[in-house]
Amino acid sequence: MKKIIGIILIVAALVLGYLGITGLNESSTSVELLGMEITAQDGQEKEKAYIKLGLGVVALVAGAYLVGQKEKRTS
Repeated sequence: MKKIIGIILIVAALVLGYLGITGLNESSTSVELLGMEITAQDGQEKEKAYIKLGLGVVALVAGAYLVGQKEKRTS
């Protein structure tokens, strides 16, 4: 049972990592106007992206721990 939860956590970590990286890439936009580049960043979206990345790391560590545990056998 713990291994199944661990695998689910690892998959969730991959999804959160993807969403976090995508959010970071989409949080800023640049426009070139008269030879000057103007960049705008959305701080709130960037913060959400960092939170998703952090949760992804936590889920990955927890999933790896659960998958790596040896099961106790009772006789």
